[in-house]
Amino acid sequence: MQQFLGIFIVLGCVFGGFALMGGTATAIWHPVEILIIVGAAFGALVIGNEKHVLSEMAHQLKKIASRKKHDSEFQRQLLLLMYELLQLAAGGLKALDAHVEAPKDSAIFQRYPRILDEPKLLAFIVDNFRLMAMGKINAHELEGVLEQELDAIHEELTQPSKSLHKIAEGMPGFGILAAVLGIVMAMYSVAEGADSGAIAEKVGAAMVGTFIGIFFCYGLLDPLSNMMKQLVNGEASTMETVKVVLCTHVAGKPALLAIDAGRRLIQLNTKPSFAQLEQWINAMGGDDESQNKRRRSSDRMTG
Repeated sequence: MQQFLGIFIVLGCVFGGFALMGGTATAIWHPVEILIIVGAAFGALVIGNEKHVLSEMAHQLKKIASRKKHDSEFQRQLLLLMYELLQLAAGGLKALDAHVEAPKDSAIFQRYPRILDEPKLLAFIVDNFRLMAMGKINAHELEGVLEQELDAIHEELTQPSKSLHKIAEGMPGFGILAAVLGIVMAMYSVAEGADSGAIAEKVGAAMVGTFIGIFFCYGLLDPLSNMMKQLVNGEASTMETVKVVLCTHVAGKPALLAIDAGRRLIQLNTKPSFAQLEQWINAMGGDDESQNKRRRSSDRMTG
């Protein structure tokens, strides 16, 4: 909703102000100039980026449009999922095999659909539980491995926003390109004997190219690249939460303390309090007896 409000404000102020000055839609509606500018920008985007970067860019833009955010409900599901997995792991990491090998078929993961809808986060969780199950690894070693993995993931996920930002910076240049072509056509009309009114109209049309380039840069693409950057930072924060939970668990701390350590890294606008976290755990039957029953049930399923 906020994004649509922002678009309405930008369009209303720019084109509304133009209309108040006496401008008309026909004065700035030049499809050929839009084709030149947008086409050149899209072509440059294709030339300068690999296919997987373009695919990730489309995915992030779709996520922004769908307004899927890591809200408080998402954080609740993440923390409770990690708590259940740690409680199950307390009986031996082998008990997790059936869940991490096929998370979409796991009764535990199915209780948290918001996490299942995040393939990158889901893969990060199950891969690192597998890593812990493969052999003895201390907290320091695990932290080093996860830090390197998170750096690589963050670098890859921020590439689309960086590429879109570069294209945004180039939009005024593409606008000038279209304007120059318009001026060239205006000069040809002079050679053909066009009157001053026709020449002025062609020059005005050429100037629209500069306007379109600047408008797309500062009114659309640059804000979109910034939104993509914030989206990636939110996802990175979520993975950092998982990393801290796992490292704290490997260090020998109780499940609740490990979950609380991860909770502290959640962004402030969605971070639950410790009391709220305890309420969530109690509501799901988070006492030791309930967890032991759940663990025994899982052991029977895997055995």
